[in-house]
Amino acid sequence: MEGKVLFVDDEENVLNSVDRLFFNEDMKILTAASAEEALNIFNKEEIAVIVSDQCMPGMQGIDLLAKIKELSPDTLKILMTAHANLGVAVDAINQGEVFRFIIKPWDNVNLVSTVKEAFNRYQVVQSLRNIDESTFLSLAQTIELKDPYTSGHCERVTNYALMIASELGFPEDDLKSIKFGAWLHDCGKIGIPENILNKKGPLSEREYDIVKKHPAWGAEVANQANLSQKIVNIIHYHHERYDGSGYPSGIQGDSMPVESRIVTVADVYDALTSNRSYREKYSNDKAIKIMLAMSGNVFDPAMLDVFLYKCLKIDSESLTPAATKT
Repeated sequence: MEGKVLFVDDEENVLNSVDRLFFNEDMKILTAASAEEALNIFNKEEIAVIVSDQCMPGMQGIDLLAKIKELSPDTLKILMTAHANLGVAVDAINQGEVFRFIIKPWDNVNLVSTVKEAFNRYQVVQSLRNIDESTFLSLAQTIELKDPYTSGHCERVTNYALMIASELGFPEDDLKSIKFGAWLHDCGKIGIPENILNKKGPLSEREYDIVKKHPAWGAEVANQANLSQKIVNIIHYHHERYDGSGYPSGIQGDSMPVESRIVTVADVYDALTSNRSYREKYSNDKAIKIMLAMSGNVFDPAMLDVFLYKCLKIDSESLTPAATKT
């Protein structure tokens, strides 16, 4: 994989600990004992992630990361800080200077997972910059590997979404954006731990809050890769609801981009008719009844009607809205 991870700390024992901790991880680890040494490394190497201590002689960590932002904008920046410097770290995140911060003394599991998340995000952005169909589909399939229950999900959602958009007479360029956006709609899941994605049974409130961040995370990555606005819209808004009760933004009605309203219908239909870690798939008739019950609250009724009656060609006489909603 492209890119390396650079740890910067003036304490030799810290750098030695990092080397041991990441020895078996599939990432190339570099170390630097000062900000100056780190900057020299950036002139020679492609750095995906930099993890810098805050308190170092000479240049402090936050100042180093500010220089790195100009030198290598795509590099993910993680600040390592003691509790006494927590305010500095929070301010840096709020200002967009750093991706995450780690408190010293660190928790090994948390440090490794945070660095992996940053590294994976860097890889996704670099992949998305190569705008061709094989790259996009390959990336979607790679993300699906995190959750075996969603194998083939992105391709099926794409097929359903294109059916709807074609019925609505969308031009070729828009169909292409919808195809790419539907393939990539879950790309933000690259940042969700697999133990949450694969959990059997209901998620805790904290776990669900993490899951709800994936559309915004994915949209940030797509924006960083300079993808089209329609693709970004699909990634960002595919979990919004027509009545405004969705996430992450709570927009409603026609404020939702039409391409995201299309993919929402396609996404839910495939979710209902596929096995998941927390339940078995519904029959086609049951799934349709559930979706009819969601018309006007989860779905744009017009988009749902096109999908059910034009694309799936259901018989309106034989199906009525179900009392049970998901």
